[in-house]
Amino acid sequence: MKTILEIISAKMMTAFAECGYEERFGTVVVSNRPDLCQFQCNGAMAAAKQYKKKPIDIANEVCAKIKDDSFFSLTDAVMPGFLNLSLSDQALASFVADMGADEKLGFEPQNKKKTAVIDYGGANVAKPLHVGHLRPAIIGEAVKRILRFDGYKAIGDAHLGDWGLPIGLIITEMKARHPELPYFDPDYEGEYPEECPVSISDLEEIYPFASARSKEDEDYRNRAREAVVDLQSGRRGYIALWKQIMDISKVDLKKNYDSLNVDFDLWNGESDADPLIAPMIEDLQKKGITRLSDGALVVDVKEESDNKEMPPCILRKSDGAAGYPTTDIATIIQRERDFDPDKIIYVVDKRQGLHFEQVFRTVRKAGIVKPETELIFLGNGTINDKFGHPFKTRDGGVMRLEYLIGDVADKVLEKMSDRDMDREEAYRISRIVGLAAVKYGDLSNQATKDYNFDLDRFTSFEGNTGPYILYTMVRIRSILEKCRVSVDDAVSTAIFENRDIASICRNREISASERELLLGLTDFAQSVRHASDELAPHKLCSFIYDISNRFNSFYHDNKIISEENEELKKAWIVLISLTYRALDCIMELLAVTVPEKM
Repeated sequence: MKTILEIISAKMMTAFAECGYEERFGTVVVSNRPDLCQFQCNGAMAAAKQYKKKPIDIANEVCAKIKDDSFFSLTDAVMPGFLNLSLSDQALASFVADMGADEKLGFEPQNKKKTAVIDYGGANVAKPLHVGHLRPAIIGEAVKRILRFDGYKAIGDAHLGDWGLPIGLIITEMKARHPELPYFDPDYEGEYPEECPVSISDLEEIYPFASARSKEDEDYRNRAREAVVDLQSGRRGYIALWKQIMDISKVDLKKNYDSLNVDFDLWNGESDADPLIAPMIEDLQKKGITRLSDGALVVDVKEESDNKEMPPCILRKSDGAAGYPTTDIATIIQRERDFDPDKIIYVVDKRQGLHFEQVFRTVRKAGIVKPETELIFLGNGTINDKFGHPFKTRDGGVMRLEYLIGDVADKVLEKMSDRDMDREEAYRISRIVGLAAVKYGDLSNQATKDYNFDLDRFTSFEGNTGPYILYTMVRIRSILEKCRVSVDDAVSTAIFENRDIASICRNREISASERELLLGLTDFAQSVRHASDELAPHKLCSFIYDISNRFNSFYHDNKIISEENEELKKAWIVLISLTYRALDCIMELLAVTVPEKM
């Protein structure tokens, strides 16, 4: 199904062509003066230069071609050469009716034969998720869902940090505390214990202790690095301990990601690419693109066009260990082998931009991916407190993610204290709304920008917030239930089988707020298209906030439930059903759960 802009542009292009001008000048955009018109065409301004005519003369010629088209209620040429356009109510209602009859609300997937791998976890094993893990998790999940909606085979990979210094620190500290364990005896040949000698709570204490000590004790830090080399070299005891740590860490991480409504198709880690590293390095050496630098093996990736420093990409450190660039390059080889993706997207902290630029250039230089394969760094900004300072706990540490979400949910519960529901139900709903507040508060910001986390603003039931969107949806749901329409029907095409917005709207006056709601809904497909093409979930947030505002204006202007005109009431029920369906679809793409009541 064509978007409303495509339909209007096609009409305008035909009109330009019939007047003897190139049809490309007929492109239409949403009006930047909604008080004057709904859409505008600025093509006459550009055509005037090519055809040596006054813009207003061209605009008047084109306007004359379309003035009798019943699709429009307004066709106006205004100085110095703009074409102002508004749709007739019947055209508007007919388009929205076609949307309602379509499974994807008029959105046409354009990438049904393409594959995308999204790397958006990046959590380190043996460490709890903290506030820094929030953005890549929820942005990546939304991007994955949006791409799937657009036809991609989209594969989400957690890509765990399980093969670097954090593991070396844990092994070193465990050895210091429990040297008697068989994992640390290089001559031990028996079977290792079936269960991990430490719990996840033990690990959550061990890692920060070891990390802090390594910053003050150089010998300790060097031993941790040696442990990494030994692990990567296949030391039997370290491998056994590492596997057990991985098992309990994955269980804990999956539980935490599940609580965020974030789901990965792959739980691969850096270690999964390790077998590919040696042949990869050998291949790059044969291609003559490596060199030694102070004992380290590197690839020069600086280009003549660079206007800033671009250090070489380190494949192998001077101590023989593989670094993050090495495993990331090997992981791309693995993904190429397993999925032959059209694009690989990395949703990670934007401060890693230099690292990924080095990796991408090395991969291109080595011919590891096809020239047309897209390697995309979707760097996310950081979360700050409401004053713009780094988000910390009261004692200055990094806040655990579960604590942050708990604080938000508690704030929501406080604001719901006047609701008529029992404490247990209020608590359950506050967890749903609290998570929505966190996710929407994040996703409504452009991914690359930093933002300030304001607890009071994010949990407000007014304004551009998650609770406001949810409350709007719950309000629609309540109206439908009182009108004896099931929500299942509202979110399907079933309600359009016997009722059609276009026919119901024929021969009656449409109010301004109803017209605005219809017009807002026409932007659904365009918003999803922008979100997919630009990997921009915030575009969807803008859409549902706009629709929520339009619906609430419509709701306040009209008494839907008590309306006595049955035909009019039917039209409104169909309209708000479609509104709920559009909002529900977007919330699903954003991985936000909607409660049945609030």
